[in-house]
Amino acid sequence: MMRSRVGILAMGLLGVATLMVAQKKFPILQPQMTVETGSYSAPHGKLGTKPAQPWSATTIGAAVDGKANPAKVVTLVGEIVDFSCYLQIGKRGEKHRACGQKCIETGQPIGLLTADGNLHMLMEEEHDPRRDGLTDFRKTAAEHTAHIMEVTGTHASHAGYSALYVTGYLKK
Repeated sequence: MMRSRVGILAMGLLGVATLMVAQKKFPILQPQMTVETGSYSAPHGKLGTKPAQPWSATTIGAAVDGKANPAKVVTLVGEIVDFSCYLQIGKRGEKHRACGQKCIETGQPIGLLTADGNLHMLMEEEHDPRRDGLTDFRKTAAEHTAHIMEVTGTHASHAGYSALYVTGYLKK
């Protein structure tokens, strides 16, 4: 009887520990590199427009069998970062702003670093215009590198990768 109780207690503690690990937030790399424009509770501004549907007609048209992957429209708050420098060496914040802007302007991936330490790739949602260089989100993101912004778009994830596809940046 005592062994049974000890076993049940051990399994319960293991379950609690597993749940705590699963819910653990990822720390932000290099926290000493601070942001001076905006905060997670008071973002500097907003990027993206809320789409009526998660995916645009050009994305649906480009999808395999006309069926885009599952996704949902969300709004996230985070720091605009150069995805490559952040993931490689933890660079972010005001001290990395000029370098991050240069990286984004020359084609490095754009990231959104949320308060829980998650890093989401940012890109334009409209598939064909994005492919054909008919969008200008990259320019706007570069302008807001190292700023904490509220970003609305279509969130998709697969196998540990997370992306937010932003609508509203078709060139006029």
